[in-house]
Amino acid sequence: MTTFNLSNVISAVCRFGLAAVWLVSGYLKLIDPVGTKKSVEAYELFSMDIAHMIGTVLPLVELALGVLLLLGVFLRPVAAVSALMFVGFAIGIGSAWARGLTIDCGCFGVGGENPDVGALTYIEGIGKDILFFLMAAWTVKRPFSRWAVYA
Repeated sequence: MTTFNLSNVISAVCRFGLAAVWLVSGYLKLIDPVGTKKSVEAYELFSMDIAHMIGTVLPLVELALGVLLLLGVFLRPVAAVSALMFVGFAIGIGSAWARGLTIDCGCFGVGGENPDVGALTYIEGIGKDILFFLMAAWTVKRPFSRWAVYA
């Protein structure tokens, strides 16, 4: 008989939720490579060449992380990489905000210059990254290994 275990439920929600985040964000970036590159450029953190390289590679990395989480392959390392990426994304958004840039984060598809962006947009973006970081950290600590190929 199976008993209800809240931590297993949280672990499953975190693992499969992160997989969904990565799969959706990676797909939306992949189908618009030009827009994705412009989104990375808008942060003004990298040279044009590096921004284009990041814009090309990032969707593939996000899709790979999503698939690995979904299949349950190397759950802890994949979750750790995810956590580090969310920290990087939050720092990037905070940096754009601090420098007075008016950009949409491009987290789920095309972002870039947007004059309608305000403080709430940045707070929302950083808040999402914090939530996703916490989900990844939980997955590092307590990976949901049921239905995993190789946890």
